[in-house]
Amino acid sequence: MGISTEITGYAVSAFVFLHALTNEEEYLNHACAAARFLTAAWDPSSRAMPFELEPAAFTYFFDCGIVVRGLLALWRVTHDQQLLDVAAAIGDSMASDFARDDGGYWPILSLPDKRPLEMDALRWSRSAGCYQLKAAMAWHELADASGDARFEERYQAATESALATHETFLPGHPERVRVMDRIHAYLYFLEGLLPRAGDPRSAAALAQGIGRVSEYVDQIAPDFARCDVLAQLLRVRLCAGGAGADAAEAARLASFQAPDGGFYFGRKAGNWVPHISPVSTAFAMQALEWWERRETVDWRAIV
Repeated sequence: MGISTEITGYAVSAFVFLHALTNEEEYLNHACAAARFLTAAWDPSSRAMPFELEPAAFTYFFDCGIVVRGLLALWRVTHDQQLLDVAAAIGDSMASDFARDDGGYWPILSLPDKRPLEMDALRWSRSAGCYQLKAAMAWHELADASGDARFEERYQAATESALATHETFLPGHPERVRVMDRIHAYLYFLEGLLPRAGDPRSAAALAQGIGRVSEYVDQIAPDFARCDVLAQLLRVRLCAGGAGADAAEAARLASFQAPDGGFYFGRKAGNWVPHISPVSTAFAMQALEWWERRETVDWRAIV
């Protein structure tokens, strides 16, 4: 298995966040090293960011957005033009290569031919849907960074599409455990709405979505609870004004921390899933830091 460019993108964002908290150069150095890997992974000749390098067989719309957001997080600190140039190139490829005739975006393309893979309605990562809005946030941030209004137009169109379809995303699967997986994806939609949280329609969708997620999590958690879901829910609450966030929710998330400092992926029927997840760890670390520093929450830093 090759190195995931998506998880590396999350790592860049997480290290930039830690550097902002601590001002320690070590975190910035780690972010720069991870970003160098990503800029080298981008193939300018084929204009593709592979899911993994070995083999470079697929590219994902969602993963590309996460990579762009990581590069931009570091660019805002270093102002390294290469980071912005590569991020903009990936953002353009997301808009052109993944575009569907109905205005949406294919989730996965094969490489090097860039042909869409057949979608699977029961697997959210193999489907197009509202969750893709978190990746589309990259366009909003690119518009701010580059001044290119086309990026903002793409984000606005993706937001309208997600708002029109999100209510049918949950539960989306007949198995309760799989519904928890879809909650994780639905929270990506809520995160993607944060740049427009001041818009009445988006604010209403955020409030409704937070309520729906909370109900589903309470129902399913005795059977299966995911650390990343709990972290995402707390982060969205805090970014959207803090409604419903409390010490009990933060404590429940903190209980997923393993003795070595990482966070377990989840808990099934009261037993830990024996896997320390780097993504869950980054999400949980940020959520708990934001809980302690509620006055400094900024959606742009969301990992």
